[in-house]
Amino acid sequence: MTQQITLALDWTPNTNHIGFYVAIGKGWYQAAGLEVVLRSPEEDNYQTTPAAKVVQGTAMLAIAPSESALSYYLHPTKPSLVAIAALAQRDTSAIVTLTSSGIDRPAKLDGRRYASYNARFERAIVAQMIRNDGGKGEFDEIFPPKLGIWNTLLTGNADATWVFLPWEGVQARRAGITLNAFRLDDYGIPYGYTPVLLAHPLAVRKYADSLRAFLAATAEGYRFAVEHPTEAVELLIATANHPDLSDPAFVAESWHELAPALLTDDGRWGVMKSQRWWAFVEWIERRGMVVDRRGQPIPLAPDTYRELFTNELLIG
Repeated sequence: MTQQITLALDWTPNTNHIGFYVAIGKGWYQAAGLEVVLRSPEEDNYQTTPAAKVVQGTAMLAIAPSESALSYYLHPTKPSLVAIAALAQRDTSAIVTLTSSGIDRPAKLDGRRYASYNARFERAIVAQMIRNDGGKGEFDEIFPPKLGIWNTLLTGNADATWVFLPWEGVQARRAGITLNAFRLDDYGIPYGYTPVLLAHPLAVRKYADSLRAFLAATAEGYRFAVEHPTEAVELLIATANHPDLSDPAFVAESWHELAPALLTDDGRWGVMKSQRWWAFVEWIERRGMVVDRRGQPIPLAPDTYRELFTNELLIG
């Protein structure tokens, strides 16, 4: 019997997702008895987040930043979600500005406009980056449609936003647009893993064998992409069949930028370290960001971070 696994993507199909599309194109999911369905946020113009689709039961898995796991853990009425794999081993995202803006350090974001995804900890993280660079952490937050956030920077409607450098950064470079990129790690912010695969804990128990098979095929997809970049890019373009992938040279350049971040030193995909999760949660709590809707602190147990992720479904 074939088991369907629906995965809610965090963005339109791109190089971050290459391992899934390689596994589909190679038939590895099918060989494992799986029917894998990838859902793009274009379906509803990102009105529903990937993580929310898991909570609603319209997807078994979601791609999201690690902060989403903590956000759902803290929610008073919604179920917790658990990370079962990391797509990348290091953060390839950054807060960016146009070089032409003159905003060449986070402190200069004070009083500026930031295009936000409206994530729970996003404003607090950006504000702390500004303060860590000597600023006040005071800026205007705007909330454009998520799939159009990057364009607000290009049109001047925003002064800064958060992007993945191997995607929007490469897009900008190929268009002759230079960016200032502020990486969180460079400003004392241990952001954790981003993105990760999130699942409902009940699904982890009920579909453990299917999820192990899914992760094994996915890991093989990412390893294949690292070892055979040309064929992997071709598979991504052909299998996803999306207009954002219509320029093979761009896709290849994006993949070249991203590939070094995806595997551990010994060639494994997906595994997560306890220390990294602990550092992220401890930093969030120490900075006073763990609060309820009234702004009151929510005390966390010392081992809270262990509730947010598991490596148990990863094989090898």
